[in-house]
Amino acid sequence: MKKIVMLVLLFLTVLQAESLGVNEKLGEYVPLDLTFIDEDGKSRTLKEYMDGKPTIISLNYFRCAGICTPQLEDMAKMLSKLDLAENTDYKVLTISFAPDETPPLAKAKRKTMLAAMSRPYVKDAWHFLLSENNSSAILADKVGFTYKKEVSRAGVVEWIHAASLIVISPEGKITRYLNGIEQLPFDVKMAVLESAQGKVGPTIAKTLLYCFAYDPKGKTYVFAWEKIAATVILTITIIFFIWLIKAGRRDQEEHLNQRRDIDE
Repeated sequence: MKKIVMLVLLFLTVLQAESLGVNEKLGEYVPLDLTFIDEDGKSRTLKEYMDGKPTIISLNYFRCAGICTPQLEDMAKMLSKLDLAENTDYKVLTISFAPDETPPLAKAKRKTMLAAMSRPYVKDAWHFLLSENNSSAILADKVGFTYKKEVSRAGVVEWIHAASLIVISPEGKITRYLNGIEQLPFDVKMAVLESAQGKVGPTIAKTLLYCFAYDPKGKTYVFAWEKIAATVILTITIIFFIWLIKAGRRDQEEHLNQRRDIDE
């Protein structure tokens, strides 16, 4: 019985881990009246930041030691090559979902990313925002972006989350998900142009971060064997429970047959 309980707990843990990520809500709308605080400490609505343009949104946190930095670095590289006029054809918002982060932290991260770009970039086209009145959590829920807070024994706070760019139309319609860290400028361009027309596009590259994880020490990607192991364990657990059910039914039938023989 103890082993069965442990397997059930393991099964629930794996299910919880698999629930994190992006639950796509293509075609749905986000509330444009949500307010955020930018890198200069100013509060504005999402509609004001978007300024009537298709908007690329990334959900991160600025102290992230994992996939956030390589994702933002790739965004800087990709936006440098994007064959569209920033601040005219589109806007970019990087939004922190960590409630304890501050405008100076957002400003420093923005400065670093703009400096990493290979060409001059209009500063007002890419804002780094903080939550106000729980707006980041509300937005994340509306776009299906799930994350989880983890605190280590040493008290270090980390957030488990996926990497994804979410494109929304000027009216707030979710039109495209670009999952993963690296994005091709052409894919992003097409996503922005289609979003400007309110067209919903298909999602590309959904499994990369499931099998690979970012190693901040080695600054490289490593094979996430624990996730594969979790999948294998989940499969074995399901098979085991099916076997238990069948075995229980078989034992019950044998017991009933024995009683019938005794009664006869």
